[in-house]
Amino acid sequence: VWLVQKGKGQFVEEQSKEALNFQILVTIAYIVSGILAVVTFGVLSPLYFIVWVVSVIFSIMAAVATNKGEAYRYPVNWRIVK
Repeated sequence: VWLVQKGKGQFVEEQSKEALNFQILVTIAYIVSGILAVVTFGVLSPLYFIVWVVSVIFSIMAAVATNKGEAYRYPVNWRIVK
């Protein structure tokens, strides 16, 4: 969304960057949980599910807030794209 819609307005640009940063963080968390699952012989494999649930909950909260026209900041985010 950020690459396609970044010229449509400041609100759209800010919120799409926020969502992109969150998805990058989620991808990193999936990779780390996969490595930990392999290293611990599957003991930490429920970490995948936890990352997924947190991702879905925060994404729904962000979608509802931005649909109302409110800016949403993810509580846990690593802002790589600025």
